[in-house]
Amino acid sequence: MRIVNVAAAQMGPIQKADSREAVVKRMIALMDEAKSKGADLIVYPELALTTFFPRWYVEDRSEFDNWFEREMPNAATKPLFERAAQHGMAMNFGYAELTPDGHHFNTAILTDKSGKIVGKYRKVHLPGHVDYDTKRSHQHLEKRYFEPGDLGFKVWRELGGIIGMAICNDRRWPETYRVMGLQGVEMVLIGYNTPSVNAEKSEEGVEKRLFHNRLSVQAGAYQNATWVVAVGKAGNEDGHPLFGGSLIVDPDGEIVAEAKTEDDEVLVHACDLDATTFGKTTIFDFARHRRIEHYGLITSQTGAVPPPEK
Repeated sequence: MRIVNVAAAQMGPIQKADSREAVVKRMIALMDEAKSKGADLIVYPELALTTFFPRWYVEDRSEFDNWFEREMPNAATKPLFERAAQHGMAMNFGYAELTPDGHHFNTAILTDKSGKIVGKYRKVHLPGHVDYDTKRSHQHLEKRYFEPGDLGFKVWRELGGIIGMAICNDRRWPETYRVMGLQGVEMVLIGYNTPSVNAEKSEEGVEKRLFHNRLSVQAGAYQNATWVVAVGKAGNEDGHPLFGGSLIVDPDGEIVAEAKTEDDEVLVHACDLDATTFGKTTIFDFARHRRIEHYGLITSQTGAVPPPEK
């Protein structure tokens, strides 16, 4: 057995006025709780250091550079890295990244148990829109403030296994999991911030949105015989609700732990990475069963092209 004791550290709302330092104190408190429950890896949400700022529109995008981190760790987050090293706990969290050459990404990192950054991922599937949309109940402007990720879907050998990362909307796309699955991934870490209300379909209630959250994660786990740890930021951020529903899913696609609140909440589960072996050597033995000669459309086109009308 190769056991990784994983803590899914759901976070309640972060208001626009909350400082990085205040948020990091909350993250440390969650880490301390996770340590008391035996965790050796803690997973935090997307944009864990700030409110979900893409809900607001500004004409000059540079006005929002204050939401971005220019280095990691930095003065505000250094205590988090120090506590992780003290606990001997690996961690994964998301933040807005501004690179030295001026690029803006929705980013996640993975550290080892010493607090050293060993992996970085930048969100590939950006949802939403670029310009202010009067038809929406609220704005979702990730395409305005972020560039699509440029690092691809890498995996890393860490914690005795093969670990990958994704962010929020990536979890809805089967390609996300499959590219990592083709690298033998055994655990996928996903942070998200998902509105409780569909901006373009207000009649879609939160239960339907939670259903889609579970469906996407469970399908990705099962179809690639991998653990998936999906962790949300939840609650009411300055009048804008986000749903929780953080969950840990096993390689059979079954939910083994799920958050019950929309507040700061820690779920801990002992994940046996060897549990991925059965699926990877039977129904999802890619080397025996995949038929890539028929998959060309997946990488040769983006939009759907129906057959000609008769």
